[in-house]
Amino acid sequence: MKEYICKIASVGEMERKWNYEIRKQRKTVLEGLKKDAVEHIKNGQSVTYYGKLNNKIICETTALFDESIIQNSDKLVDDKTVYLCNFSTDKRYQGKGYFSKLFKFMIDDLKNRGYEKFTLGVEPTETKNIKIYQHLGFNEFIKSGKETYPDGTVIDVDYYEMKL
Repeated sequence: MKEYICKIASVGEMERKWNYEIRKQRKTVLEGLKKDAVEHIKNGQSVTYYGKLNNKIICETTALFDESIIQNSDKLVDDKTVYLCNFSTDKRYQGKGYFSKLFKFMIDDLKNRGYEKFTLGVEPTETKNIKIYQHLGFNEFIKSGKETYPDGTVIDVDYYEMKL
């Protein structure tokens, strides 16, 4: 029988997951991202949520609370608004409802923390993801902007909001 749980990731779990991704992708640029992610958790600037099937992480997402760690943060985070990012699901488990359960777990946790609005950013060309986000309730367009990846790549991003 398959056991699926949703949980808030511990620092140790995050470090293990990042180390796995760094080895798997053979990208040392991820070391800096790992360091930042761990520091943000320790400083209370973010929370990462994992969906685990038989103790294996199959999906994840992160909530960011601090405008200083978010590009284009105006209108994306405040004392009642949280920015959501890093939505991912292992391809083998997509379309099976696992991420939906994790998303509900995260929203319930954030509501209990006092948040009423949720924001996210998506590249305008990612039409599949836009449809998923609209299905989840992100239907209010906030603004457009540009973000820069650690490798210097600049992308266009549209930002959306979901209110409770």
